[in-house]
Amino acid sequence: MKRFLVLLCMITCIFGLTACGSEETLTEYEQWKVDNAKQLAGELLVPLLSNDDIAASLEGYTAEEVEYIVSNEFSLYADGNALISALGSFRSGKDAIGGIASVGNSTATIDGSEIIVEVEVVGGEKKATAEIILSNDLFLRLESAALNPSASMGELMGKAALNTLIGMGTVFAVLILISGIISAFRIIPKLQESRKKKEAPAADTGIDKAVAQIEEQEEAVDETDDLELVAVIAAAVAAYEGSATTEGFVVRSIRRCK
Repeated sequence: MKRFLVLLCMITCIFGLTACGSEETLTEYEQWKVDNAKQLAGELLVPLLSNDDIAASLEGYTAEEVEYIVSNEFSLYADGNALISALGSFRSGKDAIGGIASVGNSTATIDGSEIIVEVEVVGGEKKATAEIILSNDLFLRLESAALNPSASMGELMGKAALNTLIGMGTVFAVLILISGIISAFRIIPKLQESRKKKEAPAADTGIDKAVAQIEEQEEAVDETDDLELVAVIAAAVAAYEGSATTEGFVVRSIRRCK
């Protein structure tokens, strides 16, 4: 029983790998659409979209008028807005690759309701890929198109180097920022101490003034008490000697006995 289960698992895995490695088989009708889409893109759409005279003749027309003109003159079903946008993309793409010298092979794949066709284009300076999207039906209506210049090895290396520099620069900038923040933690306590030292003399001065005022008040009280005591002693001495006034003698000092 165990051997049977192992054998069954192996057979299942083999069929699974076979299914993953095999390409999706197209029906006869789908293959016909794919072949016609490649022919339409390579023989009609790329030459039409790269023709400056045709592009100039369609300028100023609305999307509906462009659809009507193209369908009557070229028997082509196309979305007017998509066609106008495609003409602009091909115009800028031709300038980037130095004009179209020749049109190469094309490949097409079915993606849901669309057929995506890629056509190799050789320019005077570099190559490009014309990406043309058609409706997945009998009419093969043009939905979108663009001419995408291919990046050369030098451009790819330049972009890679630029991305590397940007990444490294960002990392170093963050490290410098973190280092600055850590250094600030050491400076902040010193700034706080210096600020406390500046504020301390002002506080001490206020305290000293308050103490001085208190001492002055105490001295004034002591002087008042001494004068009163002198008057009392002088009166006592005068009474002892039988004099009615304190004239004739002066109390110069008073010593308190402990």
